[in-house]
Amino acid sequence: MSAVSALTARGLSRTVWILVIARAVNRIGAFTLPFLGVVLAVELKASLGQVGLILAVFGAATIPSRLLGGQLADRLGRRRTIVLGLAGCAVAQLWIALSHVLWSAVLATILLGLAFEIYEPPSQAMIADVTEPEDRPAAYGLYSAALAAAGVLAGLLAAAISHWDLRWLFVADAITCLSCAALVALALPADVRRERPADRPAAVWRDRRLLLLLAGGTVFATIYMQLIIGVPLTLLEQGLPKSGTGIILAVSAVTLIVAQRVLRVQHLDDFRAIAIGYLLVAAGLVVSAVAHGLSVFLLASVLWSLGELFLLTRYLTQASGLAPDEARGRYLAVFGLSWGIATTIAPITVTQLLKSAGPAGLWLTTAGAAVVLAALQPWFRKRLAPAGP
Repeated sequence: MSAVSALTARGLSRTVWILVIARAVNRIGAFTLPFLGVVLAVELKASLGQVGLILAVFGAATIPSRLLGGQLADRLGRRRTIVLGLAGCAVAQLWIALSHVLWSAVLATILLGLAFEIYEPPSQAMIADVTEPEDRPAAYGLYSAALAAAGVLAGLLAAAISHWDLRWLFVADAITCLSCAALVALALPADVRRERPADRPAAVWRDRRLLLLLAGGTVFATIYMQLIIGVPLTLLEQGLPKSGTGIILAVSAVTLIVAQRVLRVQHLDDFRAIAIGYLLVAAGLVVSAVAHGLSVFLLASVLWSLGELFLLTRYLTQASGLAPDEARGRYLAVFGLSWGIATTIAPITVTQLLKSAGPAGLWLTTAGAAVVLAALQPWFRKRLAPAGP
């Protein structure tokens, strides 16, 4: 099916909508991760040091998970890989729920990490497969907005279910994974047989443009993760209520959803849109640096959320545009490593900057990095331009 025929008269294709719905439902169920450390410590009597090490191993396992997802997406097929990743997550979640000794939970956590990111490369690649390049920002924007909305509902469900035995959280997440796997298997089109790529997998790593894009995407992902980690700590430092974090996340999600519906920025090219996105993020970070009340943090969240919308959609558009059709899954998997790297870096940078410079120093430093990336977009434009004949 061509990209043109995939677009319906009312907008994005049925395939895109199914992927968005499946990912959103799965995101609603994915509220277990923040509670994994609690289960390890309370239910299985792990020490604080052991909990930190186990969670670090989980994070490390997500890196090969994404690479595996890219390889399987190009070789096994998009739909099969999505179903495999979701089923793997379900098995791991049920294993954690049934574990009564620490070593069993550790093995289950490693399996969860290895399955956790398999879904992303094939789903992102499939969106690119069925959309024209000019429509991809809208498709990826819808994808990210749906995840944001589902994340808010996930938090509410987690708060409700966590009053019972925490193991039920993992059972609920396993059920949503299996439900999404069934939806994908039944509703998405069958995998198209693709020609085996003539190049070896290592050729992906020799694409200098992809590696440059990975570097830029890692900076964005690190800024994003610093917000996720740093905002709750900043509120704590400012003596604001813990519930403020949930309110800020809700406002951020609403901003993404409304902006996706209202903003018409398809006429902007990727580099100009990315520059605008970084400037909006920087503005939100500067406001965060001077904020001492929840209302000011809410204003900041609107600004940085608008910026994230520009950045996430355009980076994915660029990554999918660099890739040849037969290697798109692997390209998106390599680009997606930016999130694994950022998840490792951000906790260190946030805690060290908070310790040495306080909240103002943290957010002003991060804003400076965003401004530098905005200024570098003309340089990126030249380096990422297609090679001449």
